[in-house]
Amino acid sequence: MAFSGTFKSIPILLLISITTQVSAQNKESFIKSLNQQNHWVDSVFNKLSKKQKIAQLFMVRAHTNRGQAFEDSIGHVIKKEKIGGLVFFQGGPQRQAVLTNRYQKLAKVPLLIAMDGEWGLAMRLDSTMSYPYQMTLGAIQDNTLIYKMGQEVANDFKRLGMQMNFAPDMDVNNNPNNPVIGYRSFGDNKFNVAKKGIAYMQGMQNNGILTTAKHFPGHGDTDVDSHFDLPQLTFNRERLDSLEEYPFREAIAAGISGIMVAHMNIPALDSTKNLPSTLSKPIITGILKDSLGFKGLTVSDAMEMKGVVKFFPKGEADVRAFIAGNDILELSENTVRAVKMIKKAIHKHEIPKEEFERRVKKVLTAKYWAGLSQPTEVSTSHLAEDLNRPEAKALVQQLCDSAITMLKNDTAAPLVKINPKVALISIGIAKTTVFQQGLNQWYPNSTMFNLAKNASVTELKQIIETLKGFDKVIIGVHDSRLRPGSKLDYTSDVKMFIAEMASHNNTAISVFANPYSIAGLPGIEQCGTLLMGYQMSDEMQRSAVKVLTGQAKATGKLPVSVNTFFPYGTGLAAR
Repeated sequence: MAFSGTFKSIPILLLISITTQVSAQNKESFIKSLNQQNHWVDSVFNKLSKKQKIAQLFMVRAHTNRGQAFEDSIGHVIKKEKIGGLVFFQGGPQRQAVLTNRYQKLAKVPLLIAMDGEWGLAMRLDSTMSYPYQMTLGAIQDNTLIYKMGQEVANDFKRLGMQMNFAPDMDVNNNPNNPVIGYRSFGDNKFNVAKKGIAYMQGMQNNGILTTAKHFPGHGDTDVDSHFDLPQLTFNRERLDSLEEYPFREAIAAGISGIMVAHMNIPALDSTKNLPSTLSKPIITGILKDSLGFKGLTVSDAMEMKGVVKFFPKGEADVRAFIAGNDILELSENTVRAVKMIKKAIHKHEIPKEEFERRVKKVLTAKYWAGLSQPTEVSTSHLAEDLNRPEAKALVQQLCDSAITMLKNDTAAPLVKINPKVALISIGIAKTTVFQQGLNQWYPNSTMFNLAKNASVTELKQIIETLKGFDKVIIGVHDSRLRPGSKLDYTSDVKMFIAEMASHNNTAISVFANPYSIAGLPGIEQCGTLLMGYQMSDEMQRSAVKVLTGQAKATGKLPVSVNTFFPYGTGLAAR
Protein backbone atom coordinates (compact mmCIF):
# COMPACT_ATOMS: atom_id res chain seq x y z
CA MET A 1 0.00 0.00 0.00
CA ALA A 2 1.19 3.51 -0.72
CA PHE A 3 1.51 5.68 2.37
CA SER A 4 3.25 9.00 2.96
CA GLY A 5 4.44 11.23 5.76
CA THR A 6 4.67 9.77 9.26
CA PHE A 7 3.24 6.43 8.14
CA LYS A 8 6.50 5.50 6.42
CA SER A 9 8.14 4.33 9.62
CA ILE A 10 5.23 2.15 10.75
CA PRO A 11 5.47 -1.56 9.73
CA ILE A 12 2.70 -2.38 7.27
CA LEU A 13 1.23 -5.25 9.34
CA LEU A 14 1.00 -3.04 12.43
CA LEU A 15 -0.67 -0.34 10.36
CA ILE A 16 -3.19 -2.85 9.01
CA SER A 17 -3.84 -4.05 12.58
CA ILE A 18 -4.44 -0.51 13.86
CA THR A 19 -6.71 0.32 10.92
CA THR A 20 -8.59 -2.94 11.40
CA GLN A 21 -9.27 -2.27 15.08
CA VAL A 22 -10.61 1.20 14.37
CA SER A 23 -12.78 0.10 11.45
CA ALA A 24 -14.15 -2.91 13.35
CA GLN A 25 -15.27 -0.65 16.19
CA ASN A 26 -16.86 2.03 14.02
CA LYS A 27 -18.06 0.26 10.89
CA GLU A 28 -21.73 -0.22 10.22
CA SER A 29 -22.71 -3.66 8.95
CA PHE A 30 -23.07 -4.07 5.21
CA ILE A 31 -26.75 -5.02 5.53
CA LYS A 32 -27.51 -1.84 7.48
CA SER A 33 -25.51 0.27 5.04
CA LEU A 34 -27.90 -0.73 2.25
CA ASN A 35 -30.56 1.49 3.83
CA GLN A 36 -28.36 4.59 3.80
CA GLN A 37 -28.11 7.20 1.07
CA ASN A 38 -24.63 6.90 -0.44
CA HIS A 39 -23.28 9.77 -2.53
CA TRP A 40 -20.32 7.78 -3.90
CA VAL A 41 -22.64 4.99 -5.05
CA ASP A 42 -25.05 7.45 -6.68
CA SER A 43 -22.22 9.32 -8.38
CA VAL A 44 -20.66 6.17 -9.85
CA PHE A 45 -24.04 4.76 -10.86
CA ASN A 46 -25.01 7.94 -12.73
CA LYS A 47 -21.79 7.89 -14.77
CA LEU A 48 -22.35 4.35 -16.09
CA SER A 49 -24.17 3.42 -19.28
CA LYS A 50 -26.81 0.69 -19.08
CA LYS A 51 -24.34 -1.82 -20.53
CA GLN A 52 -21.73 -0.84 -17.95
CA LYS A 53 -24.28 -1.11 -15.14
CA ILE A 54 -25.11 -4.67 -16.20
CA ALA A 55 -21.39 -5.48 -16.38
CA GLN A 56 -21.05 -4.50 -12.70
CA LEU A 57 -23.02 -7.65 -11.85
CA PHE A 58 -20.39 -9.97 -13.35
CA MET A 59 -17.24 -11.47 -11.80
CA VAL A 60 -14.75 -13.24 -14.07
CA ARG A 61 -12.04 -15.82 -13.43
CA ALA A 62 -8.44 -14.75 -12.73
CA HIS A 63 -5.29 -16.86 -12.26
CA THR A 64 -1.61 -16.20 -11.75
CA ASN A 65 -0.46 -19.64 -12.89
CA ARG A 66 -1.68 -19.62 -16.49
CA GLY A 67 0.91 -17.43 -18.12
CA GLN A 68 1.11 -13.98 -19.62
CA ALA A 69 -1.38 -14.53 -22.43
CA PHE A 70 -4.15 -15.46 -19.98
CA GLU A 71 -3.33 -12.53 -17.70
CA ASP A 72 -3.42 -10.15 -20.66
CA SER A 73 -6.78 -11.54 -21.80
CA ILE A 74 -8.34 -10.78 -18.41
CA GLY A 75 -6.87 -7.28 -18.51
CA HIS A 76 -8.52 -6.81 -21.91
CA VAL A 77 -11.88 -7.96 -20.50
CA ILE A 78 -11.60 -5.51 -17.59
CA LYS A 79 -10.73 -2.59 -19.83
CA LYS A 80 -13.18 -3.29 -22.64
CA GLU A 81 -16.17 -4.86 -20.88
CA LYS A 82 -15.99 -2.87 -17.60
CA ILE A 83 -16.91 -5.95 -15.55
CA GLY A 84 -17.60 -5.57 -11.83
CA GLY A 85 -15.17 -7.97 -10.25
CA LEU A 86 -12.73 -10.86 -10.26
CA VAL A 87 -12.54 -14.26 -8.62
CA PHE A 88 -8.92 -15.35 -8.15
CA PHE A 89 -8.05 -19.01 -8.38
CA GLN A 90 -4.71 -20.87 -8.37
CA GLY A 91 -1.41 -19.05 -8.23
CA GLY A 92 0.94 -17.32 -5.84
CA PRO A 93 0.46 -14.33 -3.51
CA GLN A 94 3.30 -12.19 -4.88
CA ARG A 95 2.10 -12.62 -8.45
CA GLN A 96 -1.49 -11.97 -7.40
CA ALA A 97 -0.54 -8.72 -5.62
CA VAL A 98 1.20 -7.43 -8.74
CA LEU A 99 -1.66 -8.51 -10.98
CA THR A 100 -4.28 -7.00 -8.66
CA ASN A 101 -2.57 -3.62 -8.85
CA ARG A 102 -2.41 -3.87 -12.62
CA TYR A 103 -6.06 -4.89 -12.97
CA GLN A 104 -7.36 -2.21 -10.60
CA LYS A 105 -5.59 0.46 -12.65
CA LEU A 106 -7.39 -0.77 -15.76
CA ALA A 107 -10.84 -0.66 -14.13
CA LYS A 108 -13.24 2.25 -14.64
CA VAL A 109 -14.93 1.33 -11.33
CA PRO A 110 -12.76 -0.41 -8.70
CA LEU A 111 -13.05 -4.18 -8.99
CA LEU A 112 -14.65 -6.27 -6.25
CA ILE A 113 -12.12 -9.07 -5.79
CA ALA A 114 -13.10 -12.42 -4.28
CA MET A 115 -11.69 -15.87 -3.64
CA ASP A 116 -12.87 -19.21 -2.28
CA GLY A 117 -11.10 -19.13 1.08
CA GLU A 118 -12.92 -21.71 3.18
CA TRP A 119 -9.65 -22.55 4.92
CA GLY A 120 -7.97 -19.28 4.02
CA LEU A 121 -5.78 -18.22 1.10
CA ALA A 122 -4.17 -21.66 0.90
CA MET A 123 -7.36 -23.06 -0.63
CA ARG A 124 -6.09 -21.39 -3.82
CA LEU A 125 -2.60 -19.98 -3.30
CA ASP A 126 0.80 -21.46 -2.58
CA SER A 127 3.09 -20.10 0.16
CA THR A 128 0.18 -19.02 2.37
CA MET A 129 -1.45 -20.04 5.66
CA SER A 130 -3.71 -23.09 5.56
CA TYR A 131 -6.23 -22.98 8.37
CA PRO A 132 -8.07 -26.21 9.27
CA TYR A 133 -10.83 -27.57 7.06
CA GLN A 134 -14.36 -26.78 8.19
CA MET A 135 -14.96 -30.43 9.13
CA THR A 136 -12.02 -30.12 11.52
CA LEU A 137 -13.45 -26.90 12.93
CA GLY A 138 -16.75 -28.68 13.46
CA ALA A 139 -15.14 -30.71 16.25
CA ILE A 140 -14.07 -27.64 18.25
CA GLN A 141 -16.16 -26.81 21.31
CA ASP A 142 -15.01 -23.19 21.73
CA ASN A 143 -16.45 -21.12 18.87
CA THR A 144 -14.48 -18.03 19.86
CA LEU A 145 -11.46 -19.75 18.29
CA ILE A 146 -13.32 -19.95 14.99
CA TYR A 147 -14.19 -16.26 15.29
CA LYS A 148 -10.46 -15.55 15.72
CA MET A 149 -9.74 -17.58 12.62
CA GLY A 150 -12.21 -15.40 10.74
CA GLN A 151 -10.32 -12.33 11.89
CA GLU A 152 -7.00 -13.73 10.70
CA VAL A 153 -8.41 -14.81 7.33
CA ALA A 154 -9.84 -11.30 6.90
CA ASN A 155 -6.38 -9.84 7.58
CA ASP A 156 -4.93 -12.08 4.88
CA PHE A 157 -7.61 -11.12 2.34
CA LYS A 158 -7.18 -7.40 2.96
CA ARG A 159 -3.41 -7.64 2.85
CA LEU A 160 -3.71 -9.17 -0.62
CA GLY A 161 -6.21 -6.56 -1.85
CA MET A 162 -9.35 -8.71 -1.74
CA GLN A 163 -12.73 -7.69 -0.37
CA MET A 164 -14.91 -10.81 -0.49
CA ASN A 165 -14.55 -14.41 0.69
CA PHE A 166 -16.81 -17.07 -0.82
CA ALA A 167 -17.08 -18.69 2.61
CA PRO A 168 -18.20 -20.13 4.96
CA ASP A 169 -19.65 -23.35 3.59
CA MET A 170 -22.89 -23.78 5.54
CA ASP A 171 -24.08 -27.00 3.95
CA VAL A 172 -25.23 -29.67 6.39
CA ASN A 173 -23.24 -32.67 5.15
CA ASN A 174 -25.61 -35.49 6.06
CA ASN A 175 -24.59 -37.67 3.10
CA PRO A 176 -21.24 -39.41 3.72
CA ASN A 177 -20.94 -40.09 -0.03
CA ASN A 178 -21.20 -36.42 -0.98
CA PRO A 179 -18.50 -35.97 -3.64
CA VAL A 180 -18.18 -32.19 -3.50
CA ILE A 181 -18.86 -31.00 0.09
CA GLY A 182 -17.70 -33.51 2.73
CA TYR A 183 -14.70 -32.09 4.60
CA ARG A 184 -15.73 -28.57 3.47
CA SER A 185 -18.74 -28.72 5.81
CA PHE A 186 -18.77 -28.17 9.57
CA GLY A 187 -20.63 -31.49 9.90
CA ASP A 188 -24.04 -33.13 9.82
CA ASN A 189 -25.67 -31.34 12.77
CA LYS A 190 -27.57 -28.25 11.61
CA PHE A 191 -27.17 -26.44 14.94
CA ASN A 192 -23.42 -26.96 15.03
CA VAL A 193 -23.09 -25.96 11.36
CA ALA A 194 -25.03 -22.75 12.00
CA LYS A 195 -23.04 -21.76 15.11
CA LYS A 196 -19.66 -22.49 13.55
CA GLY A 197 -20.54 -20.77 10.29
CA ILE A 198 -21.79 -17.66 12.04
CA ALA A 199 -18.67 -17.46 14.24
CA TYR A 200 -16.42 -17.68 11.17
CA MET A 201 -18.57 -15.17 9.27
CA GLN A 202 -18.63 -12.65 12.09
CA GLY A 203 -14.86 -12.83 12.52
CA MET A 204 -14.44 -11.88 8.87
CA GLN A 205 -17.22 -9.31 8.59
CA ASN A 206 -16.28 -7.52 11.80
CA ASN A 207 -12.84 -7.20 10.27
CA GLY A 208 -14.11 -5.63 7.05
CA ILE A 209 -14.50 -8.57 4.64
CA LEU A 210 -17.71 -9.43 2.78
CA THR A 211 -18.70 -13.07 3.30
CA THR A 212 -20.82 -15.52 1.32
CA ALA A 213 -22.54 -18.51 2.91
CA LYS A 214 -22.88 -21.37 0.46
CA HIS A 215 -24.54 -23.31 -1.17
CA PHE A 216 -28.19 -22.29 -0.65
CA PRO A 217 -30.58 -23.99 -0.08
CA GLY A 218 -28.12 -26.76 0.90
CA HIS A 219 -25.72 -29.00 -1.04
CA GLY A 220 -24.99 -31.42 1.81
CA ASP A 221 -27.23 -34.36 0.89
CA THR A 222 -26.28 -34.98 -2.74
CA ASP A 223 -24.22 -37.69 -4.42
CA VAL A 224 -23.64 -35.66 -7.60
CA ASP A 225 -21.00 -32.95 -8.08
CA SER A 226 -22.66 -29.93 -9.72
CA HIS A 227 -19.38 -29.09 -11.45
CA PHE A 228 -20.12 -32.03 -13.76
CA ASP A 229 -23.88 -32.58 -13.71
CA LEU A 230 -27.14 -31.33 -12.18
CA PRO A 231 -27.86 -32.86 -8.74
CA GLN A 232 -31.47 -33.34 -7.70
CA LEU A 233 -32.85 -32.95 -4.19
CA THR A 234 -36.03 -35.00 -3.90
CA PHE A 235 -36.92 -34.06 -0.32
CA ASN A 236 -40.22 -32.44 0.60
CA ARG A 237 -40.57 -28.78 1.56
CA GLU A 238 -40.85 -29.53 5.26
CA ARG A 239 -37.53 -31.41 5.31
CA LEU A 240 -35.77 -28.66 3.34
CA ASP A 241 -37.17 -25.92 5.60
CA SER A 242 -36.22 -27.69 8.81
CA LEU A 243 -32.80 -29.05 7.86
CA GLU A 244 -31.03 -27.73 4.74
CA GLU A 245 -32.19 -24.13 5.08
CA TYR A 246 -31.69 -23.87 8.84
CA PRO A 247 -28.05 -22.65 8.87
CA PHE A 248 -28.77 -20.09 6.15
CA ARG A 249 -31.80 -18.81 8.04
CA GLU A 250 -29.66 -18.37 11.16
CA ALA A 251 -26.88 -16.69 9.18
CA ILE A 252 -29.37 -14.23 7.70
CA ALA A 253 -30.61 -13.38 11.18
CA ALA A 254 -26.98 -12.84 12.24
CA GLY A 255 -26.43 -10.35 9.41
CA ILE A 256 -24.45 -12.26 6.80
CA SER A 257 -23.53 -10.08 3.84
CA GLY A 258 -23.84 -12.64 1.03
CA ILE A 259 -25.31 -16.02 0.11
CA MET A 260 -24.26 -18.20 -2.82
CA VAL A 261 -26.95 -20.25 -4.54
CA ALA A 262 -26.26 -23.85 -5.60
CA HIS A 263 -26.93 -25.49 -8.95
CA MET A 264 -29.48 -28.11 -7.89
CA ASN A 265 -32.85 -29.22 -9.19
CA ILE A 266 -35.36 -29.18 -6.31
CA PRO A 267 -38.87 -30.21 -7.44
CA ALA A 268 -40.43 -29.46 -4.04
CA LEU A 269 -39.43 -25.79 -4.42
CA ASP A 270 -39.70 -25.40 -8.19
CA SER A 271 -41.21 -28.12 -10.38
CA THR A 272 -39.73 -26.81 -13.64
CA LYS A 273 -37.95 -29.74 -15.29
CA ASN A 274 -34.14 -29.66 -15.10
CA LEU A 275 -34.14 -26.14 -13.68
CA PRO A 276 -31.16 -25.43 -11.38
CA SER A 277 -31.95 -23.50 -8.21
CA THR A 278 -29.65 -20.71 -9.46
CA LEU A 279 -32.14 -20.02 -12.24
CA SER A 280 -35.29 -20.35 -10.13
CA LYS A 281 -37.22 -17.20 -9.26
CA PRO A 282 -39.44 -19.08 -6.76
CA ILE A 283 -36.31 -20.20 -4.89
CA ILE A 284 -34.14 -17.05 -5.07
CA THR A 285 -36.73 -14.29 -4.99
CA GLY A 286 -39.62 -16.21 -3.45
CA ILE A 287 -37.84 -18.09 -0.68
CA LEU A 288 -34.41 -16.53 -0.09
CA LYS A 289 -35.34 -12.87 -0.53
CA ASP A 290 -39.06 -12.72 0.30
CA SER A 291 -39.69 -15.55 2.79
CA LEU A 292 -36.30 -15.53 4.56
CA GLY A 293 -35.92 -11.78 4.22
CA PHE A 294 -32.35 -11.82 2.91
CA LYS A 295 -31.29 -8.30 1.88
CA GLY A 296 -27.60 -8.90 1.13
CA LEU A 297 -25.76 -10.00 -1.99
CA THR A 298 -27.18 -13.07 -3.73
CA VAL A 299 -24.36 -14.68 -5.68
CA SER A 300 -24.69 -17.47 -8.23
CA ASP A 301 -22.39 -20.44 -8.08
CA ALA A 302 -20.04 -20.53 -11.08
CA MET A 303 -22.13 -20.11 -14.23
CA GLU A 304 -19.65 -22.19 -16.25
CA MET A 305 -20.44 -25.38 -14.29
CA LYS A 306 -22.14 -28.27 -16.09
CA GLY A 307 -24.86 -28.31 -13.45
CA VAL A 308 -26.25 -25.08 -14.90
CA VAL A 309 -25.19 -24.92 -18.58
CA LYS A 310 -26.07 -28.53 -19.41
CA PHE A 311 -29.75 -27.71 -19.90
CA PHE A 312 -29.46 -23.94 -20.46
CA PRO A 313 -26.62 -23.29 -22.92
CA LYS A 314 -25.57 -20.29 -25.04
CA GLY A 315 -26.21 -17.61 -22.44
CA GLU A 316 -29.74 -18.66 -21.50
CA ALA A 317 -28.51 -19.61 -18.02
CA ASP A 318 -27.13 -16.09 -17.44
CA VAL A 319 -30.41 -14.40 -18.36
CA ARG A 320 -32.47 -16.78 -16.28
CA ALA A 321 -30.12 -16.34 -13.30
CA PHE A 322 -30.49 -12.57 -13.57
CA ILE A 323 -34.28 -12.71 -13.82
CA ALA A 324 -34.43 -15.20 -10.92
CA GLY A 325 -32.89 -12.62 -8.57
CA ASN A 326 -29.10 -13.07 -8.46
CA ASP A 327 -27.20 -9.87 -7.73
CA ILE A 328 -23.83 -11.21 -8.88
CA LEU A 329 -23.23 -13.71 -11.67
CA GLU A 330 -19.97 -15.54 -11.12
CA LEU A 331 -17.85 -16.90 -14.00
CA SER A 332 -20.17 -16.65 -16.97
CA GLU A 333 -19.04 -18.62 -20.03
CA ASN A 334 -19.26 -15.45 -22.11
CA THR A 335 -19.78 -12.08 -20.41
CA VAL A 336 -20.18 -10.11 -23.66
CA ARG A 337 -23.03 -12.35 -24.74
CA ALA A 338 -24.57 -12.39 -21.27
CA VAL A 339 -24.59 -8.58 -20.94
CA LYS A 340 -26.26 -8.22 -24.36
CA MET A 341 -28.92 -10.79 -23.52
CA ILE A 342 -29.66 -9.25 -20.11
CA LYS A 343 -29.89 -5.79 -21.66
CA LYS A 344 -32.47 -7.20 -24.05
CA ALA A 345 -34.41 -8.77 -21.17
CA ILE A 346 -34.51 -5.42 -19.36
CA HIS A 347 -35.74 -3.73 -22.52
CA LYS A 348 -38.54 -6.33 -22.71
CA HIS A 349 -39.50 -5.52 -19.09
CA GLU A 350 -38.74 -9.08 -17.96
CA ILE A 351 -37.42 -7.42 -14.84
CA PRO A 352 -38.53 -4.01 -13.50
CA LYS A 353 -36.08 -1.18 -14.15
CA GLU A 354 -36.16 -0.22 -10.46
CA GLU A 355 -35.18 -3.76 -9.42
CA PHE A 356 -32.27 -3.80 -11.87
CA GLU A 357 -31.01 -0.44 -10.60
CA ARG A 358 -31.37 -1.58 -6.99
CA ARG A 359 -29.13 -4.58 -7.67
CA VAL A 360 -26.44 -2.50 -9.37
CA LYS A 361 -26.44 -0.06 -6.45
CA LYS A 362 -26.23 -3.00 -4.02
CA VAL A 363 -23.02 -4.17 -5.71
CA LEU A 364 -21.64 -0.62 -5.67
CA THR A 365 -22.55 -0.30 -1.99
CA ALA A 366 -20.60 -3.49 -1.30
CA LYS A 367 -17.59 -1.92 -2.98
CA TYR A 368 -17.98 1.22 -0.90
CA TRP A 369 -18.41 -0.76 2.34
CA ALA A 370 -15.24 -2.73 1.58
CA GLY A 371 -13.23 0.49 1.10
CA LEU A 372 -13.04 0.61 -2.69
CA SER A 373 -14.16 4.23 -2.87
CA GLN A 374 -10.56 4.98 -1.84
CA PRO A 375 -8.55 2.15 -3.41
CA THR A 376 -4.96 1.62 -2.29
CA GLU A 377 -2.16 -0.25 -4.00
CA VAL A 378 -1.23 -3.66 -2.62
CA SER A 379 2.30 -3.52 -1.28
CA THR A 380 4.55 -6.39 -2.34
CA SER A 381 7.08 -5.54 0.36
CA HIS A 382 7.29 -8.19 3.13
CA LEU A 383 4.21 -9.87 1.68
CA ALA A 384 5.30 -13.43 2.49
CA GLU A 385 6.03 -12.49 6.11
CA ASP A 386 2.72 -10.65 6.48
CA LEU A 387 0.77 -13.64 5.15
CA ASN A 388 2.59 -16.13 7.39
CA ARG A 389 2.41 -14.35 10.73
CA PRO A 390 3.62 -16.16 13.88
CA GLU A 391 0.36 -15.39 15.68
CA ALA A 392 -1.66 -16.91 12.83
CA LYS A 393 0.49 -20.05 12.86
CA ALA A 394 -0.01 -20.30 16.62
CA LEU A 395 -3.77 -20.06 16.12
CA VAL A 396 -3.73 -22.90 13.58
CA GLN A 397 -1.99 -25.10 16.14
CA GLN A 398 -4.50 -24.06 18.80
CA LEU A 399 -7.40 -24.88 16.49
CA CYS A 400 -5.98 -28.35 15.84
CA ASP A 401 -5.29 -28.92 19.53
CA SER A 402 -8.93 -28.06 20.23
CA ALA A 403 -10.32 -30.24 17.44
CA ILE A 404 -8.50 -33.52 17.97
CA THR A 405 -10.96 -36.11 19.23
CA MET A 406 -10.52 -39.21 21.40
CA LEU A 407 -12.96 -41.76 20.01
CA LYS A 408 -11.84 -44.60 22.29
CA ASN A 409 -9.63 -44.75 25.35
CA ASP A 410 -10.06 -48.19 26.86
CA THR A 411 -6.40 -48.85 27.62
CA ALA A 412 -6.34 -50.11 31.20
CA ALA A 413 -3.21 -48.21 32.26
CA PRO A 414 -0.49 -46.08 30.72
CA LEU A 415 2.72 -47.80 29.69
CA VAL A 416 5.04 -47.84 32.72
CA LYS A 417 7.90 -49.97 31.44
CA ILE A 418 11.21 -48.13 31.48
CA ASN A 419 12.42 -47.36 27.95
CA PRO A 420 9.75 -49.47 26.20
CA LYS A 421 10.31 -50.75 22.70
CA VAL A 422 7.83 -48.84 20.52
CA ALA A 423 6.92 -49.23 16.85
CA LEU A 424 5.90 -45.99 15.12
CA ILE A 425 4.01 -46.77 11.92
CA SER A 426 2.71 -44.31 9.35
CA ILE A 427 0.41 -45.75 6.69
CA GLY A 428 -0.34 -44.12 3.35
CA ILE A 429 2.78 -41.98 3.11
CA ALA A 430 6.33 -42.93 2.11
CA LYS A 431 8.37 -40.43 4.09
CA THR A 432 8.84 -40.10 7.84
CA THR A 433 5.95 -38.07 9.24
CA VAL A 434 5.73 -35.27 11.79
CA PHE A 435 3.68 -37.74 13.84
CA GLN A 436 6.55 -40.23 13.95
CA GLN A 437 9.18 -37.57 14.61
CA GLY A 438 7.21 -36.14 17.53
CA LEU A 439 6.65 -39.53 19.16
CA ASN A 440 10.26 -40.54 18.60
CA GLN A 441 11.35 -37.76 20.94
CA TRP A 442 9.22 -39.32 23.71
CA TYR A 443 10.11 -42.92 22.95
CA PRO A 444 13.87 -43.01 22.21
CA ASN A 445 13.79 -46.79 21.93
CA SER A 446 11.46 -46.66 18.95
CA THR A 447 11.59 -47.89 15.38
CA MET A 448 9.82 -46.17 12.50
CA PHE A 449 7.97 -48.04 9.77
CA ASN A 450 6.20 -46.68 6.70
CA LEU A 451 3.59 -48.65 4.82
CA ALA A 452 2.21 -47.75 1.41
CA LYS A 453 -1.56 -47.69 0.97
CA ASN A 454 -1.13 -50.61 -1.46
CA ALA A 455 1.50 -52.58 0.47
CA SER A 456 1.80 -56.22 -0.60
CA VAL A 457 0.51 -59.13 1.44
CA THR A 458 4.06 -60.37 1.88
CA GLU A 459 5.21 -57.02 3.27
CA LEU A 460 2.22 -56.87 5.64
CA LYS A 461 2.87 -60.38 6.96
CA GLN A 462 6.50 -59.53 7.57
CA ILE A 463 5.70 -56.41 9.56
CA ILE A 464 3.06 -58.22 11.63
CA GLU A 465 5.71 -60.78 12.56
CA THR A 466 8.26 -58.05 13.33
CA LEU A 467 5.82 -56.17 15.58
CA LYS A 468 5.50 -59.13 17.93
CA GLY A 469 8.76 -58.01 19.50
CA PHE A 470 7.48 -54.55 20.46
CA ASP A 471 5.91 -53.42 23.74
CA LYS A 472 3.71 -50.79 22.08
CA VAL A 473 2.56 -50.05 18.54
CA ILE A 474 1.43 -46.54 17.55
CA ILE A 475 -0.11 -46.19 14.10
CA GLY A 476 -0.90 -43.11 12.04
CA VAL A 477 -3.43 -43.57 9.25
CA HIS A 478 -2.80 -40.81 6.68
CA ASP A 479 -4.80 -39.55 3.71
CA SER A 480 -2.30 -37.64 1.57
CA ARG A 481 -4.76 -36.76 -1.20
CA LEU A 482 -5.40 -33.11 -1.99
CA ARG A 483 -9.12 -33.69 -1.36
CA PRO A 484 -9.57 -36.09 1.60
CA GLY A 485 -12.49 -38.26 0.54
CA SER A 486 -15.00 -40.09 2.69
CA LYS A 487 -13.33 -43.39 1.83
CA LEU A 488 -9.62 -44.10 2.06
CA ASP A 489 -8.00 -45.30 -1.15
CA TYR A 490 -6.21 -48.11 0.69
CA THR A 491 -6.24 -51.69 -0.58
CA SER A 492 -8.38 -54.22 1.27
CA ASP A 493 -5.20 -55.94 2.47
CA VAL A 494 -3.93 -52.78 4.15
CA LYS A 495 -7.36 -52.23 5.72
CA MET A 496 -7.24 -55.79 7.07
CA PHE A 497 -3.80 -55.05 8.52
CA ILE A 498 -5.26 -52.07 10.39
CA ALA A 499 -8.05 -54.26 11.76
CA GLU A 500 -5.53 -56.90 12.82
CA MET A 501 -3.43 -54.34 14.67
CA ALA A 502 -6.49 -52.77 16.29
CA SER A 503 -7.31 -56.11 17.92
CA HIS A 504 -4.13 -55.98 20.03
CA ASN A 505 -4.35 -54.17 23.38
CA ASN A 506 -0.94 -52.53 22.95
CA THR A 507 -1.96 -50.60 19.83
CA ALA A 508 -2.96 -46.93 19.56
CA ILE A 509 -4.24 -45.53 16.24
CA SER A 510 -4.54 -41.92 15.09
CA VAL A 511 -6.51 -41.27 11.90
CA PHE A 512 -5.43 -38.19 9.94
CA ALA A 513 -8.22 -38.33 7.37
CA ASN A 514 -11.85 -37.51 6.74
CA PRO A 515 -13.80 -38.84 9.77
CA TYR A 516 -16.19 -40.76 7.51
CA SER A 517 -13.20 -42.87 6.45
CA ILE A 518 -13.22 -44.94 9.66
CA ALA A 519 -16.57 -46.42 8.59
CA GLY A 520 -14.58 -48.09 5.81
CA LEU A 521 -12.08 -49.59 8.28
CA PRO A 522 -14.09 -52.43 9.88
CA GLY A 523 -12.45 -53.65 13.05
CA ILE A 524 -10.84 -50.35 13.96
CA GLU A 525 -13.48 -49.92 16.68
CA GLN A 526 -11.68 -52.69 18.62
CA CYS A 527 -8.68 -50.44 19.14
CA GLY A 528 -8.12 -49.49 22.79
CA THR A 529 -6.89 -45.99 21.93
CA LEU A 530 -8.35 -44.33 18.82
CA LEU A 531 -7.79 -40.68 17.94
CA MET A 532 -9.50 -38.76 15.13
CA GLY A 533 -7.20 -36.16 13.57
CA TYR A 534 -9.48 -35.12 10.63
CA GLN A 535 -6.69 -34.10 8.21
CA MET A 536 -3.04 -34.77 7.50
CA SER A 537 -1.58 -31.42 8.49
CA ASP A 538 1.63 -31.05 10.48
CA GLU A 539 -0.29 -29.19 13.19
CA MET A 540 -2.85 -31.97 13.61
CA GLN A 541 -0.09 -34.57 13.86
CA ARG A 542 1.55 -32.50 16.59
CA SER A 543 -1.80 -32.35 18.39
CA ALA A 544 -2.05 -36.14 18.32
CA VAL A 545 1.46 -36.46 19.75
CA LYS A 546 0.51 -34.14 22.62
CA VAL A 547 -2.53 -36.26 23.49
CA LEU A 548 -0.81 -39.63 23.17
CA THR A 549 2.09 -38.50 25.37
CA GLY A 550 -0.12 -36.93 28.05
CA GLN A 551 0.88 -33.34 27.31
CA ALA A 552 -2.69 -32.33 26.46
CA LYS A 553 -6.28 -33.55 26.65
CA ALA A 554 -8.43 -34.24 23.62
CA THR A 555 -11.46 -31.95 23.86
CA GLY A 556 -12.94 -32.28 20.36
CA LYS A 557 -16.28 -33.93 19.58
CA LEU A 558 -17.09 -35.83 16.40
CA PRO A 559 -19.02 -33.41 14.09
CA VAL A 560 -20.66 -36.21 12.06
CA SER A 561 -22.23 -39.60 12.70
CA VAL A 562 -19.82 -42.14 11.25
CA ASN A 563 -21.58 -45.38 12.23
CA THR A 564 -23.20 -47.04 15.24
CA PHE A 565 -19.86 -47.20 17.04
CA PHE A 566 -19.09 -43.51 16.55
CA PRO A 567 -22.20 -41.28 16.45
CA TYR A 568 -22.23 -37.49 16.33
CA GLY A 569 -20.75 -35.94 19.47
CA THR A 570 -18.42 -38.84 20.34
CA GLY A 571 -15.42 -37.56 22.24
CA LEU A 572 -13.65 -38.60 25.43
CA ALA A 573 -11.14 -36.70 27.53
CA ALA A 574 -7.73 -38.29 27.19
CA ARG A 575 -6.24 -39.71 30.38
